[in-house]
Amino acid sequence: MVLICSAMEERNWVQRKIYLYNVTFGLYMLDSWERYAFNALVIVLIWFVLRYFAEIFKSVRYAW
Repeated sequence: MVLICSAMEERNWVQRKIYLYNVTFGLYMLDSWERYAFNALVIVLIWFVLRYFAEIFKSVRYAW
């Protein structure tokens, strides 16, 4: 019983975070395909930012 309750609480926490993300960026008013397109752009943007910082840290490490 305790495992079921903790799993439900974790799922509820994730659902609340998804809801907060949708409300913060106004995604709740978009169609599903528009939401997928926006999320894909966000993922690509995060990917490029992470690659940029990885290159910076790699060049800084070799500069020492």
